[in-house]
Amino acid sequence: MISKSHEELLHEQEALLSKKNNPMKFYNGIFERYENPVLTRDHVPVLWRYDINPETNPFMEERLGINAVMNSGAIYLDGKYHLVARVEGNDRKSFFAVADSDSPVDGFRFRDYPVVLPDIDPEETNVYDMRLTKHEDGWIYGVFCSESKDKTSNDLSAAVAKAGIVRTKDLDKWERLPDLVTLHSPQQRNVVLHPEFVNGKYAFYTRPMDDFINTGSGSGIGFGLCDNIEKAVIDEEKMTSIRKYHQITEVKNGAGAVPIKTDRGWIHIAHGVRNTAAGLRYVLYTFATDLKDPSKVIAEPGGLLLGPRAGERVGDVSNVVFTNGAVVNEKNEVYIYYASSDTRLHVAKTDLERLADSVFNGLPDPGRSADCVKQRCELISKNMEYLKRKASL
Repeated sequence: MISKSHEELLHEQEALLSKKNNPMKFYNGIFERYENPVLTRDHVPVLWRYDINPETNPFMEERLGINAVMNSGAIYLDGKYHLVARVEGNDRKSFFAVADSDSPVDGFRFRDYPVVLPDIDPEETNVYDMRLTKHEDGWIYGVFCSESKDKTSNDLSAAVAKAGIVRTKDLDKWERLPDLVTLHSPQQRNVVLHPEFVNGKYAFYTRPMDDFINTGSGSGIGFGLCDNIEKAVIDEEKMTSIRKYHQITEVKNGAGAVPIKTDRGWIHIAHGVRNTAAGLRYVLYTFATDLKDPSKVIAEPGGLLLGPRAGERVGDVSNVVFTNGAVVNEKNEVYIYYASSDTRLHVAKTDLERLADSVFNGLPDPGRSADCVKQRCELISKNMEYLKRKASL
């Protein structure tokens, strides 16, 4: 094999970064999928992976390889789209990196350096899955999972998950705040900060867990208030979207993107997990909460919004889609950034009107096969009647 030069690597990467992304031939009336991922490991700058000095790297070997780019927080600022992606090295450690573009579907380029978080906890081993909230207090907050070894267990895979909090004005300089404390939940992951004050307090969507993997007594997505985000403590978690037997949330569910405000309620794009013979299957689903009481679910259409298809089903953790970022621009276009199989990042496009229609007018899950058949037959009958009326005109 002939070694490539630094210039050759840059040329190949530039072709990838400049590649236009087009909608797929996919239709469900709710959203469009796109042909290409918006971020992959090949988008990560060459200077982050290679020592380009031929004296110290004569074979141009990758020194710090990248395994995956996935689960990205997203925000729309000053006409530009910004992603704070989870970048996972070949060493399995994740870190955050900001990628920017004038386009919501292609052209994303990483900034010169990854995000450097203030290192406040010597026990913190890994960080990942940041949600970005532009809060009405003027700050942009990032809430992410902070993982450390569970020292109470001899199992090397046993871990403790907490919700880390940072804030910034420019996605460049980050201030680290103390981790979120939930008094009645041993562990937390998939925590999202609500973008507005609720009763004068900061509001969080949580996911109570008994341990790192299993929710245990945690029955779904929680909601809690705290007085001071600089020392965030939640003493009560109300439940919002709960787990249900033989539905897509049976094993686990968790908040995803920051909720989107509409005149009918807050729209949530979350993830649900069920178990299969091939392992856990992650999909996206939606629900809505009340404008004045964001802990109160007012709509929850049945089934999934988006699941892994075709090549999305294959990767480090197969049969998974996951989101922790969506943006709405001034045209009311909605872009949902979702990762597939813990490997790459994609985008789906909809708009507020279509998304709201699917959430508020979508049919609920009746809960039983017999009732599901009845529901479908009612839809067929309704359509048959419509066709008869149309033919008689």
